[in-house]
Amino acid sequence: MSDVRVSRRDVLKQTGAAGTGAILATGSAAAAGRAPQRIVGTSSRSGVRAAKDRAESVRRTLDFDDLGQAVAGRFSDKAVEQLRQRSDVRYVEEDITMYAIAQTQPWGIDRTDSEVAHANGETGAGADVAIIDTGIDSDHPDLQANIGSGRAFTRCKGSPKDCRYDWDDDNEHGTHCAGIADADDNTQGVVGVSTEATLHAVKVLDKRGSGSLSDVAAGIEYVADQGWDVGSLSLGASSGGQTLKDACTYAYTNGVLLVAAAGNDGPCTDCVGYPAAYDECVAVSSTASDDSLSGFSSTGPEVEIAAPGTDIYSTVPGGYDTFSGTSMATPHVAGVGGQLMANGYTNTEARSQLTSTAEDIGLASNESGAGLLDTAAALGLGSSDN
Repeated sequence: MSDVRVSRRDVLKQTGAAGTGAILATGSAAAAGRAPQRIVGTSSRSGVRAAKDRAESVRRTLDFDDLGQAVAGRFSDKAVEQLRQRSDVRYVEEDITMYAIAQTQPWGIDRTDSEVAHANGETGAGADVAIIDTGIDSDHPDLQANIGSGRAFTRCKGSPKDCRYDWDDDNEHGTHCAGIADADDNTQGVVGVSTEATLHAVKVLDKRGSGSLSDVAAGIEYVADQGWDVGSLSLGASSGGQTLKDACTYAYTNGVLLVAAAGNDGPCTDCVGYPAAYDECVAVSSTASDDSLSGFSSTGPEVEIAAPGTDIYSTVPGGYDTFSGTSMATPHVAGVGGQLMANGYTNTEARSQLTSTAEDIGLASNESGAGLLDTAAALGLGSSDN
C-alpha cells in the first residue's frame, strides 16, 4: 500500500495491526482463564434470557425488532454447545475487532461540484448525519456549530480537556471524516460537502482506531432508533457477521441511508470489506485528483459509487491534517446524502439519486460503480466543467 500517504500523527495513532488503514479483522482472543468474546443471536426473549444466564459476562444486548435479538458477552465453549441446542438460537459468532479505514479536501469539494451546491443554498440544513467512528472533537472551530448529540459505545480516554464528552475523539479519524461531510462554511479552515447538517458523534472505535463488532452494531442500531438520516461508516473488516448484517438491515428498513467505505486492500479484485459489502450499504471506492482509482482502494461488484479519497485535507482535534483512504471518500457521499434527505428524499430515493447522477470517469464498474460522486447533479443543479 505504498500509495497510501498518511500523516505521522495518524501512523502513530493507528494500531500496528491496522497499518496505514487496511481493513483488518482479528479474533478476540480470550484472556487467560476467561471465555472468548462471542455474540449469541436469538429469535425469542427466552433465548435472550438463556444466553444471559450462560454468559460469563454480558457486554450488551441488541434488539433488531422482527429480525431478533443478540447478546454480546463472554461465553465458554460449553455454554455455546448448550445454547446451540436451542431452536431459538439463530447463530453464535465471534465478536471480532473492527478498524477505522484510515486515510486538499478543497480539491474534493471542487471535483464533486459541492461548491456549486453551496452557492445555490444547498447546505444540508435539517439533515442528521451520524459519524459512526472514533468520535468527533467537540470544540473544533470548524465543527462546533454543527454538532448535535453524541453517544459513546467505547469511551474517550484522555484528559478532561481532550475528553469533554465520552464521545469526544481520542484518535483523529472520526473528526477528519466529520469535517469532510459537514465542516462549517465559516471563512476558516476547511468547508464540508454539507455545511449546515447536524453532526452526531457515535463513538464505536477507541483511541487506537479499533472496536468490537458488537459496538459497531450497537452504534448502527442507535442511529436507527434516533431516526437520523445518514450513517457514515468509515470502518470495517474483511469479514462480517450476522449481528452486523442484522444491524444494517434494521437501520436501512427504518429509513437510514448507510454509506460505508469499500476498504483499503487494493490493488485487489473482489475484495470489498464489511459492512460495505452488505446490500443495505452504499459501498464507496476512492479516487485521486486525476480521476484514477486510488492505489489502495478495494474493488468488487458491491462498489456503488466513487468519491475523492487521496490526499484529503480536513479537520483533526486541535487543527487540520491530510489523510488518504476510502474512509475519506465515504463522508463525501454521506454529506450529499444528508443534503438530499434534507430536501425530502427517503434513504432509498437518495441512494438511487446518488448513483443515477454520478459522473462516468472511465473506470470499470467494479472500481467506481455508477461513477464519481457529483453533488450538483444529484441536487438537480447541473455541473460545472471539471
